Amino acid sequence: MAKCICCGKSTTWGNDLSITRSHISKRTSRPVKPNLRTIKAMINGEPKKVTICAKCLRSGKLQRAN
Repeated sequence: MAKCICCGKSTTWGNDLSITRSHISKRTSRPVKPNLRTIKAMINGEPKKVTICAKCLRSGKLQRAN
């Protein structure tokens, strides 16, 4: 399972509600996936491919490799 290397964010599970005539009749589970990106970043002075979520990428928690 893919996971962000900075914050550890991964797939979570929520409820998918089936609404019929203004009543919730059934609940089934559905995956809620984070916005993960694969980038080349500098890890310990070496460029490596890592998986990071968009929130950590925007906040600048990793430095991209050139």
